[in-house]
Amino acid sequence: MRLEKHIIIRGVIHCLSGLRIGGAKEQLEIGGVENNIIRHPLTKQPYIPGSSLKGKMRSLLEYKHSPNTKDPCDCGSCNVCEYFGSFGLTKAPTRVLVRDAALTKNSQEILQEALFESGIHFAEIKMENAIERNTGRARSPRPIERVPAGTEFNFEISLRKFDFDDEQALVDFVLEGMKLLQQDYLGSSGGRGYGQIEFRNVTIDGQLVDSFRHDAGGNDK
Repeated sequence: MRLEKHIIIRGVIHCLSGLRIGGAKEQLEIGGVENNIIRHPLTKQPYIPGSSLKGKMRSLLEYKHSPNTKDPCDCGSCNVCEYFGSFGLTKAPTRVLVRDAALTKNSQEILQEALFESGIHFAEIKMENAIERNTGRARSPRPIERVPAGTEFNFEISLRKFDFDDEQALVDFVLEGMKLLQQDYLGSSGGRGYGQIEFRNVTIDGQLVDSFRHDAGGNDK
């Protein structure tokens, strides 16, 4: 077994709707928001954990290709296990490495300006209610924190290509997972409209992938 190279996929994740990936709050204030998003501990800016991105791509690929979707596939021999890793026996280490996705420079500036002007701390607060069926009255209101639509994150996926791998099959499988994710949702509450995303200006080793081209903007990393 010999590692031949790393294939680097980069681009922008554009939020078409509000995105919520939950985090923990160190201190709970009276009247504060309990349902917080995940933030960098130092900058307090939101980010997309690589584990969230990789995990959702994997689960969608399992839904499509694995006969058993009750639990994460652990057969050790299918493409999902081979490329994304498993506890079972595989021929080589995990191929797909997904980095944490940080805000683009442009989104940092926009959200920083919103913080100065209206106190929005890199996120929006969306109020949700349960509705009484008989009266139509709203009850149990709860504030939900989420990244606003239009926010963008730089992402990077590194693919480890070993000497026995089919490079094109590996790349195509990951791109398939990305396209499935665009049709589904990232994070939580996708059934209520959250988490619709779009991959834009995706490159593989610096070469633009036509199916992810977006002429209105680019990766400002």
